[in-house]
Amino acid sequence: MDELISQGLTILRGMWKHRWMGLLTAWIVAAIGVVIVLVVPDKYEASARIYVDTQSILKPLMSGLAVQPNVDQQVSMLSRTLISRPNIEKLVRMADLDLSAQSKAEQENLIEGLTKTLEIKTVGRDNLYTLSYRDVSPDKAKRVVQALVSIFVESSLGDSRKDSEVAKRFIDEQIKSYETKLQEAETRLKEFKLRNLELQAGEGKGMAEQLGSINTQLNQARLELREAENARNSAKSQLDEEKNQSNNLTSRSLLQESNVSVSTPEIDARIDAQKRNLDNLLQRYTEQHPDVAGTRRMIRELEDLKRREVQQLRKAALSNPMPSSGGSNLAAQELGRLLATAEVQVASLRARVGEYEARYRRALELMKTAPQIEAEFAQLNRDYDINKKNYNDLVARRESAALSGDLDSAAGVADFRLIDPPRASPKPVAPNRLLLLPLALLAAIAAGMAISFAISQLRSVFYDPRSLTDAVGLPLLGTVSLILSDAELASRKTDVKKFAGASGALVLMFAVGMVAFSLLSGRAG
Repeated sequence: MDELISQGLTILRGMWKHRWMGLLTAWIVAAIGVVIVLVVPDKYEASARIYVDTQSILKPLMSGLAVQPNVDQQVSMLSRTLISRPNIEKLVRMADLDLSAQSKAEQENLIEGLTKTLEIKTVGRDNLYTLSYRDVSPDKAKRVVQALVSIFVESSLGDSRKDSEVAKRFIDEQIKSYETKLQEAETRLKEFKLRNLELQAGEGKGMAEQLGSINTQLNQARLELREAENARNSAKSQLDEEKNQSNNLTSRSLLQESNVSVSTPEIDARIDAQKRNLDNLLQRYTEQHPDVAGTRRMIRELEDLKRREVQQLRKAALSNPMPSSGGSNLAAQELGRLLATAEVQVASLRARVGEYEARYRRALELMKTAPQIEAEFAQLNRDYDINKKNYNDLVARRESAALSGDLDSAAGVADFRLIDPPRASPKPVAPNRLLLLPLALLAAIAAGMAISFAISQLRSVFYDPRSLTDAVGLPLLGTVSLILSDAELASRKTDVKKFAGASGALVLMFAVGMVAFSLLSGRAG
């Protein structure tokens, strides 16, 4: 803290050393400031007040039939965007301001100046607007405000109609665009369906149900193939046994055997397969299940078929009694016929199983790509539905926009009422010289202090031993004091008095000037 105080005192000493240069600068800046304040021309302000009535009886009557714009917001936006370059150029022509601007640069400066000085203010919550402009000529300011009022009122006329036409034109373009999109979506949907006919479920079945149906058919075909193969193998083994034991078989033995003991290879194999299938079904279902009942019915039919087959063999043996070798040849021939029939059936069932396996593999491959294709189909449907909905909404809004345009043409946006006509103030409103003069004095004092500080920093002087030691970095052996004489002390006091007098004269000059301006303003009023 002591170091900061010491540095501050050092700076003040340096500034005091160059006080006369700072005072001279303050006088020069003060003189320039006074001249500027006096030279600045007086400006007069012209203003007008406009009330905007946004209430209309057609609003509640047409509610729900036409689009009701926010008139208050429109008027507020109109007031904010009124001071735009096109409107300013129009205002320049209406107020005959372009007569004084000959070059392009002068016109640009005129437009920029108007943009900065024109003002539109709202008064409270009511739709009351104040338009004002300042200029050195009161007539010119009044003409500018009059032109601005005309532009403000005229800008609202036809804007709503223009917006309605633009909205209808835009909606018509969007409707045409969505018609094209709908046609494209329908074409894509048709091509997708033609490209994926295999995946379209028949009779309300999905891909999973179709795969399950094919799998069931494949399992049934495999079961029938195993039955045919078992029957063929049984016939083949019995044919081999018949050849080896031909001498032991006779027609009488055939008559003496019971229906169960007589062997019919094909039917026996099918009965065995159905019994095994029945055992598997009984492990999963009850006796009342349709599959169990159907399997039992098939077993009974096969047993009846076997009994009829045995009876035919017995009748053939009774009507054609043969020696043992003859009967054996007859049995061998019958077994050969059954074996050939079984081979044909096995070949047919193998072809069926192969076809079902191919169908199953094809369905399985389609199942892998089915989610992607279903997602693509859902996307196509969604795009089509969205485009159709937007198209219907746009058609409805086009009718609403047409009705809204007719409503705006009949009622208008709002009713503009000129409360106070444009008029210019009789006395200048700017500049405020009583405020500018103290500011000029403060600027002069600040400039003087800044010059004193700058010179003290450029021509630095050491005022105490410590600052010298800190600056050179060498030990200080001693100091020599200066003892002033009485004449020198008197001279310094005189110099201080002169400086105080010159400073006081500066402040006094500004005070006298402010009093004079105040008196002159009172007389003019």
